[in-house]
Amino acid sequence: MAWNVSGPLVGPTRFPPIETTPLIDELIVAHVPVAIGVSGGKDSDVAAFETLAALERAGHKGPRVLIHSDLGRVEHTDSRPACERLATRLDLELIVVKRKAGDLMDRWLVRWQHNLERYCQLQCVKMILPWSTPAMRFCISELKTAIICRDLVERFQHSIILSVVGLRRQESATRAQAPVCVPQVKLQNATFGTTGYTWHPILAWSREDVLAYHRYRDFPLHEAYTTYSLGRVSCAFCILAGIDDLAASATDPRNHDIYREMVELEIISTFSFQSGRWLGDVAPHLLSGSMLARLKEAKQQAALRERMEARIPKHLHYVKGWPTAMPTRAEAVLLSEVRRGIAEIMHLTIQYSEPDAIVDRYAELMAVNAARRKGQKQASLPIRLIQQELWS
Repeated sequence: MAWNVSGPLVGPTRFPPIETTPLIDELIVAHVPVAIGVSGGKDSDVAAFETLAALERAGHKGPRVLIHSDLGRVEHTDSRPACERLATRLDLELIVVKRKAGDLMDRWLVRWQHNLERYCQLQCVKMILPWSTPAMRFCISELKTAIICRDLVERFQHSIILSVVGLRRQESATRAQAPVCVPQVKLQNATFGTTGYTWHPILAWSREDVLAYHRYRDFPLHEAYTTYSLGRVSCAFCILAGIDDLAASATDPRNHDIYREMVELEIISTFSFQSGRWLGDVAPHLLSGSMLARLKEAKQQAALRERMEARIPKHLHYVKGWPTAMPTRAEAVLLSEVRRGIAEIMHLTIQYSEPDAIVDRYAELMAVNAARRKGQKQASLPIRLIQQELWS
């Protein structure tokens, strides 16, 4: 994608107004803390400039900060420097937060280890992928929203907090439905006496507006746009990225190590990074001959695993409160065949591989669920100890 960052300056009257609500206006006049989330991307740049301008016009005297969640080695190299350039330009404090237990790559790796253990202990009937997905974006909810909100709650105690996010309706059908203002439950904290709202001030802006605004402000775009021709800035390799952005990101030599690390997780897990797309196929020239051979084998293992799991009756698949149905003897025999076959493919040592053990395990799990529904204590049950170890 070509980014036109040259050309004549555009007058400020050409830009859409930022959107507010009566509640937001009241909070600004009340001088509540305003935290602007920034990623280094073009939209958060505009949201920061325009929010600050709106606060100045309204006479806001409360705290104002920029806040960036550093996702670690999966981030583009220029993301934090881009946020720092913005903070310098706006003369605002930049708060940088990180997940204490490790970065996003660590989260994927640990999730995979936990999921393996869950499968071995028959806490799930099918293997679970390590990656976040479009429907399960814990990369955003855990490593961005939750961590940012936690910092803001501790920083601005006994306050109503406005959290600014630079979403635009043009970006997707989902974002087209985004409200201007919505309560942010992660800013509600009784201990610290906080509540808060997420504010989307630039929903009406188009991509062309955003690019023109950077020219008007003479503010540089992230190098991922200008040097490597990406269409959006998020992670170096994002679960939502199209093939063009994935390939473009692979042209940055500084992304090669994380690329290979992510492909390695594809190999050991036998789960492709995106549904129907293996990251290892995006830039195979960056992989060694050994990795390419192992990637080919992982794809074959994935196909075998999927065929085996397809044999499992749908009523035994995961639903909330799983397991909800006891397998018949024939189904237990089938599950035994599937589990032993997958264990062989994945080189796993599993528990509950025989039909009788599987039936007993289901009975145990269903008893745990029944006790939980009744509010009974379950600390003595083995499953409880396993869960505590996995999710502590």
